[in-house]
Amino acid sequence: MLRIDTMSIRRLPAQLVNQIAAGEVVERPASVVKELLENSLDAGANRIEIEAEGGGLRLCRIRDDGCGISPDQTELALARHATSKIESLDDLEHVATLGFRGEALPSIASVSRLTLTTRVAGSDSGWRLQIEGGRASPGQPAAHPVGTTIEVRDLFYNTPARRKFMRTERTELGHLERVARRIALSRFDVAFRMVHNQRPVFDLRPAPDREAMDQRVKEMCGRGFVEEAMFVDQSASGMRLWGWLGLPTFSRAQADLQHFFLNGRMVRDKVVTHAIRSAYADVLYHGRQPAYLLYLEMDPAGVDVNAHPTKHEVRFRDSRSVHGFLYSTVDRSISQTRPGGDHATGQRAPGILAGETTAGQRSISFGVAEPGALTAFDQLAAAPAGIAGDPGAVEDMEYWPLGTALAQLHGVYILAQNRKGLVLVDMHAAHERIVYERLKESIGEGPVRSQPLLVPPTLHVSGVEADLAESRAEDLAQLGFEIRRTGPDTLSVRQAPGLLRDADIESLVRDVLSDFSTLGSSRRVEETVNDLLSTMACHGSVRANRRLTIPEMNALLRDMEETERSDQCNHGRPTWTQLPLDELDRLFLRGR
Repeated sequence: MLRIDTMSIRRLPAQLVNQIAAGEVVERPASVVKELLENSLDAGANRIEIEAEGGGLRLCRIRDDGCGISPDQTELALARHATSKIESLDDLEHVATLGFRGEALPSIASVSRLTLTTRVAGSDSGWRLQIEGGRASPGQPAAHPVGTTIEVRDLFYNTPARRKFMRTERTELGHLERVARRIALSRFDVAFRMVHNQRPVFDLRPAPDREAMDQRVKEMCGRGFVEEAMFVDQSASGMRLWGWLGLPTFSRAQADLQHFFLNGRMVRDKVVTHAIRSAYADVLYHGRQPAYLLYLEMDPAGVDVNAHPTKHEVRFRDSRSVHGFLYSTVDRSISQTRPGGDHATGQRAPGILAGETTAGQRSISFGVAEPGALTAFDQLAAAPAGIAGDPGAVEDMEYWPLGTALAQLHGVYILAQNRKGLVLVDMHAAHERIVYERLKESIGEGPVRSQPLLVPPTLHVSGVEADLAESRAEDLAQLGFEIRRTGPDTLSVRQAPGLLRDADIESLVRDVLSDFSTLGSSRRVEETVNDLLSTMACHGSVRANRRLTIPEMNALLRDMEETERSDQCNHGRPTWTQLPLDELDRLFLRGR
């Protein structure tokens, strides 16, 4: 074994340097396609064609109608760290292009047989340059329209160790197609066409308006996603979030339909994922994943895109504000998942069906209704005035989203009719959501009420966590904590949220500090309180086999229409479903 101090230091050959870089940038054919498509978009292409053979291992060809490359710069375009996209550190801090390092082409060329053919506007002919394993042949004129074609053949032919890690043609094609589809979703104004083994995979025209955009999303994500999604477009604090949010009922077992683009760049980021997941927390069944296609636009100076070699991960300069904007926007949108959405026209029924409490029923220490007061929640309200005994009023009820109650089935389901057909409601699940939302309202916004701890626990933490607790003392107070530093690596918890007096305070504090460190903010206390309120609401809701009168059922339907997120119970289960008349007609073969 050689001693390190006897080894001489030497400069690596350029070819080996490029192959090392290729190990970071070029993982498989899909990586090649991603880098080349991003270059085409940066070149201003309006149409891009993707052609592949053998899953991309035999051939990846990308043709665009962008600005092209002048002949005297083709060799420079294939040199490492040569780019037209940045010139200074200031440019790097305001990157608006997808690529900027100048590593993709030389890295790809070092592990393949690459041919670059290009032409700029005003030139009589194009120019072709061939490179095999990083060694360039003399360039020569070639016929070519304005734009660029890059042909990559026999990927990893000279690095067999990398080649043997490639999967089957079908698997590699799956990765390649996913990347191509995601990039096609990033730019609706560009046409994309993909062919594999001379067979068309997709052909997308530019989508200049909302209808055309919906059509592209249907082709890329499936018709079911668009039909089960809401479109959002909100701006605040210099940021804009727009796109499609899948309804909670369209949740999936895997996170395979989660697309997020930052200033046109496809990214995976823990701040983004956590914010969106938190917004869905109240409406998703355990273990389910939300589906979404979202676009965040913000000042490029507010994000560092140079945080990872593949540029999939980014670093926000103010992750706290980004997390807050994403969470609040998605949460507000999801809160409209109720019968009729934000177009419900009914008035909330009087009484305590919705869990309304008076000031005398509030707990002074916790700021929420005492458990004893929850016994009142199963007392359903009297019917709204004008319903009972008025046939005309009942007929009008059919215009409400949930219509008018007809009967109760097995003491569990409410049968109702509206203009579309038959409505089925799970009365316990529906009332559980109503009570839960009213309990959250009873706490209100603002600082969480805290309670002194009789025996303050002492936490042994790292010095970094102790510094964080000191610097974020005001934020911790907003969450109901009073934490004092008692040593270089010890903290004493003097006060905690009153509603969570029986919770594991030490673990909660550690989780909050972890969130502060990684996300810039924390919703741990709110989520833990909501878990407790959800349990209280479950016990305070009407039970199965409870017989309800027609006025009581109608009162429950009206409250569902006025309660946020009432399409799902607290555990993410649906609370109601619609059976249209045409489906009922098909069941009984009517009209045949």
